[in-house]
Amino acid sequence: MQPLVQLHARVFGTLEAHVAPALIPTLARLLFVATLFLYYWNSGLTKLGEGVLGLLRLDSGAYIQILPRVFEAAGYNPSALGPLAKLIVLFGTWTEFALPILLLLGLFTRLAALGMTGFVAVQTWVDVMGHGAALGSLFDRHADALIDTRAFWLFPLIVLVLRGAGPLSLDALLARRQATPSAALTSASQPR
Repeated sequence: MQPLVQLHARVFGTLEAHVAPALIPTLARLLFVATLFLYYWNSGLTKLGEGVLGLLRLDSGAYIQILPRVFEAAGYNPSALGPLAKLIVLFGTWTEFALPILLLLGLFTRLAALGMTGFVAVQTWVDVMGHGAALGSLFDRHADALIDTRAFWLFPLIVLVLRGAGPLSLDALLARRQATPSAALTSASQPR
């Protein structure tokens, strides 16, 4: 039995030490991009106004989706909203594009994943409080409740916050570029 335990420890210890650091964050980014990138991209597109300035002049659907009760209280009139409400909707829409793009590229990944974690939390709150969606509960036999789905959304994001983007990312490229000049300076300053 002891040789089997040692073999197990050796095989999985090697995987943990040499494969997991690259594979886990890479798979987390791939999972996010494969399942949620287009979801957020298409959701963001529904909020844009027409034309070139659509990123600045949002469609009324943006207000309905992000601030449903506030927009209803304003008579579904965007001009009746205050500047704070308009900024919330504008930045919320921009965030829906920017953070997934950063995660796709693996650029500022930890911050982008942390931002997306907050975005999912706010989105869930709006869905429940503003749109009347049922949250559901964890540890029941139903795996399709809102809380269950969002828990699965959050998992790869938390992995990215903790582990970074992985080796196939702009973060890794920038880290290698930054390390190269400092390594060259260090070796150049060594006495010969």
